[in-house]
Amino acid sequence: MTDHTAVAAHYTRDDLLSAILTGIQQLGKTVATVSIEDLAPVDEFHIGGALATRAFLDQVAIAGDDHVLDIGCGIGGASRFAADAYGCRVTGIDLTPRYVATGEALCSWLGLDSRVELILGNALAMDFAPESFDQAFMLHVGMNIADKATLAGQVWRALKPGGVFGIYDVMRTGSEELVFPVPWASVPGTSVVSSPDEYREALAAAGFVVESERDRRDFAIEFFQRLRAGEGNRGPPPLGLHLLMGPDAPLKIANMIDNIARGTVSPVEVIARKTG
Repeated sequence: MTDHTAVAAHYTRDDLLSAILTGIQQLGKTVATVSIEDLAPVDEFHIGGALATRAFLDQVAIAGDDHVLDIGCGIGGASRFAADAYGCRVTGIDLTPRYVATGEALCSWLGLDSRVELILGNALAMDFAPESFDQAFMLHVGMNIADKATLAGQVWRALKPGGVFGIYDVMRTGSEELVFPVPWASVPGTSVVSSPDEYREALAAAGFVVESERDRRDFAIEFFQRLRAGEGNRGPPPLGLHLLMGPDAPLKIANMIDNIARGTVSPVEVIARKTG
């Protein structure tokens, strides 16, 4: 079983909000003028950034009057993206107190706090009434959750009949050992990367029907090539994922690229629907 305290500790950055504020100021912006596009480089903590978020969430078919659940919301980037892009209401849940507090501040800065609520909680024991949400999604979260059957069951309980559960996770696609550290884990003990088959089995056992699946390996490799070319010798931008990952961010990213290139893991989208 994954140690939830260790997972939260891996992601905790005590000075995160102040670092983001400094980055905003370096862009020549203030909390009153910063936009969701300005924050995207630090907001989208998953492979492919905002481009991947849109391509993924479009498949969830979110409507403007939907109440959507974001599982493992982090600092709320995807929650804010969904609220802004689709006009929906979003509740995000995450284990890391510092992420939730930072995300609440960012929602306030962007004027989205009336449509985005971020709460501290465990995805394996969600305290929501049955059938509270129209749709649900998670981006790069399952790599820290060993019990995917319980996770799927919790989401099934929270969704209304016919609701979609979209998953965009790094999944195991080869047998070689992972090289650490990576963005989601510094050591093997907090990494529980599973295969697409394991996800499908957990979803089916909970009562979901998988409607589509897409391996995004080629997209990921191209994304990282563009990222490296864009940064060149200039170093990291004022706002970027290095603020979330800490001083060893370059090593974590390099190892993730290597793991993907070797075919050990790949970012995969799974779209499932609650039947009944």
